[in-house]
Amino acid sequence: MEFGAIQIVGGILMLISSILIIVITSMQEQKQQDMGAALSGQSDNFFGKGNVSSSKEQALARLTKLLAIVFFVVTIAVNIIPVIVDKISAK
Repeated sequence: MEFGAIQIVGGILMLISSILIIVITSMQEQKQQDMGAALSGQSDNFFGKGNVSSSKEQALARLTKLLAIVFFVVTIAVNIIPVIVDKISAK
């Protein structure tokens, strides 16, 4: 099986983005609370108290979303572009 430049570059981009997604996701704070806090009324989300987040958390969340989009676009491109190139070159 022969790999083209698109598959190699795409594979490297997918590897880098997946590693960064794992690292950035592990750096984010956990937002879920256990069931005991929810039932006993100890939730911080009452009257908007839980909506205040630091700029670091917002930046990490945005970066995670961006990397996920990059990962999916590169994955689709790596799988579709060679098929299109083969069809065009076969004509």
